[in-house]
Amino acid sequence: MSSHLLDYIPDGVFTVDTHWRITLFNRAAERITGIRQEDAIGRRCCDVFRASICENACALKQTMATGRPVVNKVVYVVDVKGQRIPISISTAVLKDSKGKVAGGIESFRDLRLVEELHRRAQTQDRVADIIGRSTAMRRLFEILPEVAASDSTILIEGASGTGKELFARAIHTMSKRHARKLVAINCGALPDTLLESELFGYKAGAFTDARKDKPGRFAQAEGGTLFLDEIGDISPAMQTRLLRVLQERVYEPLGSVESVKANVRFITATNKSLSQLVKEGKFREDLFYRVHVVRLELPSLRDRREDIPLLIEHFVAQFNRRQGKDIGGVSDDVLARLMDYDFPGNVRELENIIEHAFVLCRAGLIKATHLPPHLRLKTGDTRLSTITGLTLQAVEEMMIRDALRRNQGNRTRAAKELGIDPSTLFRKLRALPRRAGPQGQSADSDPNAHSSSDP
Repeated sequence: MSSHLLDYIPDGVFTVDTHWRITLFNRAAERITGIRQEDAIGRRCCDVFRASICENACALKQTMATGRPVVNKVVYVVDVKGQRIPISISTAVLKDSKGKVAGGIESFRDLRLVEELHRRAQTQDRVADIIGRSTAMRRLFEILPEVAASDSTILIEGASGTGKELFARAIHTMSKRHARKLVAINCGALPDTLLESELFGYKAGAFTDARKDKPGRFAQAEGGTLFLDEIGDISPAMQTRLLRVLQERVYEPLGSVESVKANVRFITATNKSLSQLVKEGKFREDLFYRVHVVRLELPSLRDRREDIPLLIEHFVAQFNRRQGKDIGGVSDDVLARLMDYDFPGNVRELENIIEHAFVLCRAGLIKATHLPPHLRLKTGDTRLSTITGLTLQAVEEMMIRDALRRNQGNRTRAAKELGIDPSTLFRKLRALPRRAGPQGQSADSDPNAHSSSDP
């Protein structure tokens, strides 16, 4: 074995004799650890590396004892400056010309860059507890810091299960009010009388059972943020009371004749279209403009399918921690099924699906038999045959069709959203499998079908 040759490979390599003394230490090993070759040669490897597994679980010792190699095991070593360095190690036995064990060899790869890239990816794919790498989510992530920095009232619109409260909490956490409370209340879950006392509180004697003062959610959120969920469900009478608070920033607890100042930031949310409710006369127009200062529209999960694998990974890790299991993830056919499903319950439904699977799956990968009944494929169901296994072509097809649907068939806007050139999208469209449209015609038969809508 030529040490000169090993000096030219990027991985650190060292060899030991049967007494665990280092006999070879290449240049990459010197660079990664900060220890010079001349200082390493002749010393015991545990004195050189001070790795996390040296004392009790030395991989090289296991390999020399059993003859079985170790491949890509992640451990930490301590460099000459005392810094912990993540490395991936592989080990093998060295034998002499007679086949007798003469020592061992270990190679190791510096994972610091990998960890840094992973950290950056995690940062880009996550804001607070919100996860997503799709274009729609990245647009929201980009404006979230500015939205949080202001003190303006925010309206979050999105279907049930899209994460409205997560966004509200993220905004509060990033805001200047983060040291005070975020107080949430579901306006649609309470009748007017209860909602009024919950929001404004009451004084002793305000009604029969009011034996002592009780602060409302406004008082609890003082200096912080009040999150009014499902604001589209409140009655006209309650809308009037709420409008006064938003306009004048004062309110009266039930049974009180004195006004109390409300120093809170308002975040509201609804799974309905408030503008449509205004048109129907079900929501006050003046209140609508008060809560509609900044509007965030959260996409449905079917409009951000790119995020499904990322969310699955997150929920699997979450339930592994909660339940003390070691589920490795989902099988290819399960991933294909979930990528093809429309998720009427959005992210909340996906979380429930993974939790259901955890109940039935003891170890290994989540398989189709672990899914809820409505997601299991029946015998003879070939609807997913084109995407089972999630080939690159299948994923591309889903992403392209979703982007075109979101952009009403406009290829230029769809291409921009996908991050590709319009000519590339045109070529990929021509290569897609044709789907039957009305009267047996192919829905994709005319590649110029949407060209008139392009700018």
